[in-house]
Amino acid sequence: MSERHVLSFPIDGRRFNYRVAAVIIADGHVLVSREDDDDYVMLPGGRVEMGEASAPALVREIEEELGMRGSMGPLLATSESFYRREGEDFHEIGLFYRVTLPEQAVPDGRAPWLVREDEGHVLSNFWVPLTGGALAGMNLLPRWLPAFLENVPDGPVHIVHDERTR
Repeated sequence: MSERHVLSFPIDGRRFNYRVAAVIIADGHVLVSREDDDDYVMLPGGRVEMGEASAPALVREIEEELGMRGSMGPLLATSESFYRREGEDFHEIGLFYRVTLPEQAVPDGRAPWLVREDEGHVLSNFWVPLTGGALAGMNLLPRWLPAFLENVPDGPVHIVHDERTR
């Protein structure tokens, strides 16, 4: 097996990321993930590796993070996000796909719903209601996601979001 290279690299104090993410919605809730050392949540997913197409990358990430196979749906959004975190300016390209999980993987009132270890971190997964401002209260990143998830468009959209201070 050849060496794996994630498409995330530093350039002069800045960082480029190519990330895929799963929009997993069940019973009016969306699944979000939090790593043990983060103060925010994100959609399940991760970085694409060199030579890997985005959909198989997301299937791989879901299996690694949730321990189950997701069924890929359509591409919902592409994004170009610019933000600052931990002293670095990020330029992130994101692809967001609809994903469904097996029937037994539904909101059941537990918080967190699922806890797993992933790449040396404890990853806690939560089902969060799509209404009532719960997503904003969880500090979901990127910041444009709560509004997007409350009203997912019928076809794919492209979003450019810049939250760097100038």
